[in-house]
Amino acid sequence: MEQVIVNDVAPRDGLQNDPVAVSPGERAELIKRLVAAGLPAVEVAAFVSPKAVPKMAGATEVAAALDLDRADFSALVPNRKGYEMARAAGMRSVALVLSATETMNRRNINMGLDQAAAVCRETLQQARGDGLKARAYVAVAFECPYEGTVPDAEVERLAGDMFAAGAEEIIVADTIGAGNPTRAKALFGRMTAAFGAERLAAHLHDTRALALANAWQALECGVRKFDASAGGLGGCPFAPGAAGNLATEDLVSMLHQAGFQTGIDLTALLDVVSGMESLLGRPVGGRSLPWLRRRLAEDQAA
Repeated sequence: MEQVIVNDVAPRDGLQNDPVAVSPGERAELIKRLVAAGLPAVEVAAFVSPKAVPKMAGATEVAAALDLDRADFSALVPNRKGYEMARAAGMRSVALVLSATETMNRRNINMGLDQAAAVCRETLQQARGDGLKARAYVAVAFECPYEGTVPDAEVERLAGDMFAAGAEEIIVADTIGAGNPTRAKALFGRMTAAFGAERLAAHLHDTRALALANAWQALECGVRKFDASAGGLGGCPFAPGAAGNLATEDLVSMLHQAGFQTGIDLTALLDVVSGMESLLGRPVGGRSLPWLRRRLAEDQAA
């Protein structure tokens, strides 16, 4: 069976805009539980200004609480300062975000597109020189909440620019969940033809209940790495209308039913989701969660 890598972003993208503030220690425990459930990769923190994203304060504390050899841990860095903080904290993998439009870059990191691209190039080159793994998001790859539909050619151009600067992987991000299966097939088909499926990942939000369908189209195009968020948590504080990420449990359930391997224990993952409900004080979970829990209860009763 083919292997698909799932990178859980709940500790970062999932919690960065949540109403509940989760302490660095609690975030570290969540990460440890995800790894224990078999997640091979986790985006653990964002090294950003706590004034800009208060829920991500304490990134250095999170990193210090982890065995950084335990999994493929990565951290989001918005600029060179964030990169230096992540490197000092011992992170070995960083992810930068380049939005595909002028306005989204200005709202997200207070830079225009050209300046943001230049900062990303400089930081990618620095990471490569320092021996760190570096990934780059092309955010709002389908649609921008401020400028509307983003041309596929622009996503390809920006991805090529980031690859040339030293990115090992490009994550095509549907930041506000505006994609649909027809568009996903076209964009991922174009991107895999241009760069090779093995160098790409997909980051999908479920605003319009199409994230799983879009993930399938990416799979059909050969993509074998996906971001997802346990419990379906997520949303960008700078992107109006961005709802939760594709739920890890939904993605893993689909992959297993379709015959792919992930190395993830779905029962243990459901326990993690239950723990997140206790932590946040409200129900969370993907669209398949009621069915998965019912099936688990039936199996345990048999």
